[in-house]
Amino acid sequence: DGTMVSLFDSVSFLHGPSSSNRFMLAPLTNMQSHADGTLSDDEKHWLVKRAEGGFGVVMTCAAHVQKRGQGFVGQLGTFSDDHVPGLTGLATEISSFGRVALVQLHHAGHRSPADLIGEAPVCPSDDPKTGARGLSTQETEELIADFVAAAVRCDRAGFHGVELHGAHDYMICQYLNPELNRRTDQYGGSPENRARLLMEIVAGIRRECRSDFNLSVRLSPERFGMRTAEICDVYRALVDVGVDFVDMSLWDVFKEPADSEFSGRRLVDVFAEIPRGATRLAVAGKLYSAADAQRAVDAGADLAVIGRGAILHHDFPEQVRRNENFVMRDLPVSPETLKDEGLSDSFVGYMRNWPGFVTEPAS
Repeated sequence: DGTMVSLFDSVSFLHGPSSSNRFMLAPLTNMQSHADGTLSDDEKHWLVKRAEGGFGVVMTCAAHVQKRGQGFVGQLGTFSDDHVPGLTGLATEISSFGRVALVQLHHAGHRSPADLIGEAPVCPSDDPKTGARGLSTQETEELIADFVAAAVRCDRAGFHGVELHGAHDYMICQYLNPELNRRTDQYGGSPENRARLLMEIVAGIRRECRSDFNLSVRLSPERFGMRTAEICDVYRALVDVGVDFVDMSLWDVFKEPADSEFSGRRLVDVFAEIPRGATRLAVAGKLYSAADAQRAVDAGADLAVIGRGAILHHDFPEQVRRNENFVMRDLPVSPETLKDEGLSDSFVGYMRNWPGFVTEPAS
């Protein structure tokens, strides 16, 4: 119909409130919470500042659903009722800005450091490379129940919904990965069996959470043992069961797929062209400017997911609203700049792991 898609259109979902715009805060590791998984004031401050800064959808970092699923120091937890009071305060504050408040649910699987969790990590199948132990069928069913229980806690805390982290070589992705998942029960083998863990978590959350609870899934289309054609099928299955959005972590929204079967197109096109009914498509990967975000929605995505730009600008959406030529700050930036944008010392320390992000102190 020739009408321009605006980054400031509202976006409705099958469940729960609409987003006031097309900007979503990426779920970002920030290492700011307490050792027991309870929310810290630092992490709360960082997230509330993004709600204030105009992100229509505000998502937490990956929050682990089992104690032994912890992936990093200072990770937010959802595995205990002790986490609910902190989560409740966070949901209340994000919602007070009229934002969609979501928690990303996560289990690191074989990526859980043994010294952090105090035991060998667990995985779909024994993994000599990481020393991870394969889960039994019963333990897999317990894992599904623990994802669902974590979603129920987030529901009780007043969040509008949760996202399942099915990307980046974490547990759900490990089950999807035919190289890692060599199981012979109903959770391994065929692509459908490898996706069963994910689909049973989705069904359980729909069953146990309130009827207007927003449910989304993050997927990797390639890398980490993912086969693009298989992930397209998982995407279709999620559309069929009515997830609210699929969050495709593309690393670079406009790159050509690694899989030659899809060459000649951009990764965003592969997923934007799959019929999705009222399910929305969110895309992440190198969206660093107003123009990048606009290109993403012009390509057919419903939501532009901002990570690095949101670390550098708590008000990235507001900057875009005021200036259609807005581009995020040049790197590196000073620790003081990051503190002004709402990062704590520990988050600034974490960002030093990314070469060229934070200026080095003068020697």
